[in-house]
Amino acid sequence: MTRWSAALRTLAAAVAALSLVSGAPERARATPEPTAPEGFVALRDVDPTILQEMRYVTRHNFVGRPVDGYRQPLCILTAPAAKALHRAQRTLLRRGYSLKVYDCYRPQRAVDHFVRWAKDLTDQRMKAEFYPRVDKSRLFEDGYIAEKSGHSRGSTLDLTLVKLPAKPTRPYRPGQPLVPCYAPQGERFPDNAVDTGTGFDCFDTLSHTLDPRVVGRQRAHRLLLKDTLERAGFHNLPEEWWHYTYRPEPFPDTYFDFPVTRAALPHHP
Repeated sequence: MTRWSAALRTLAAAVAALSLVSGAPERARATPEPTAPEGFVALRDVDPTILQEMRYVTRHNFVGRPVDGYRQPLCILTAPAAKALHRAQRTLLRRGYSLKVYDCYRPQRAVDHFVRWAKDLTDQRMKAEFYPRVDKSRLFEDGYIAEKSGHSRGSTLDLTLVKLPAKPTRPYRPGQPLVPCYAPQGERFPDNAVDTGTGFDCFDTLSHTLDPRVVGRQRAHRLLLKDTLERAGFHNLPEEWWHYTYRPEPFPDTYFDFPVTRAALPHHP
């Protein structure tokens, strides 16, 4: 009887161990994706008139492929930043312009993707357009790539101006000839945005908002964007004419990692 009881206990232990092993992958698969807390919104729900050309969900960016974490071409922001952008848009519409966003909230996993890409010095497929005068080995040292980004806090975005009525922008074709991002507007990749002297994400000192070499209409466009957004509560990063942060930030110390998708938002349809 004792031997029989011992055998049963041994069998039960084996079954329990097998259950743990076989159940582990299932629990891993069931681990839910992180989601946004209350206070995050889709910009289109706040202002559908603001144009969106979300570059990191496409191949037309300095990495040359869709970036980790971008699953839909969707601008997500904190609600105060989205409402402030709506106020700026109303001002610009009266002057015959629209805002166009290239990037908004950015998951930490996307920032990690940028870091991995920057460390791979063999991958220079997009150099001719986005960083033709910068050695890739200097991207960290020169401040173009970092391990944290204000975008991940939800109140920072990259954007430009479009003169209305907006013209369509042809899609990027992978493998097409690349032109430096600081080339004359008629030569670089076609964008329906106004001429600001460089394209978006141009890793070059010409992208500094107040670079003295940028004059005339190009400078006027940068200043119109800057003045309008500052009046709405945004602050410009001086090294990038397209980069603005709404302040005060609702989440000044939190770097989120939920994916860019409507399903990650609270109260999504």
